[in-house]
Amino acid sequence: MMNWKSFILGATVGVIGGYAVKEIISTKSVVSPEKVLDHVRKQFKQNGPISGSWIHMKTEPYEKQQIHYHVYKGGISKVNNGENEQYEFIADASTGTLLDVRELRKAQEPVY
Repeated sequence: MMNWKSFILGATVGVIGGYAVKEIISTKSVVSPEKVLDHVRKQFKQNGPISGSWIHMKTEPYEKQQIHYHVYKGGISKVNNGENEQYEFIADASTGTLLDVRELRKAQEPVY
């Protein structure tokens, strides 16, 4: 004969466990901004030393080629041939993968 207390306890644990697993799976995991910045810095260091870097700590929505992402935005500074170069980057918050990098151009000095 089945013990009803054991059955109810087992069913309750199963329902609570299932709910917890559902919640864990449904929440999208993100890579920490520190890890993303470290990854980007390593990528840039392959082409020489960097002099500075930064990253926004909050993710924001981003669309590229009709695909929607949550991303971190940040920047890297490098000195190349005595010239300071600055780059902005966009990285996927769920994987840390670089999605876009662009060099910031200096404004031209006015000619008088």
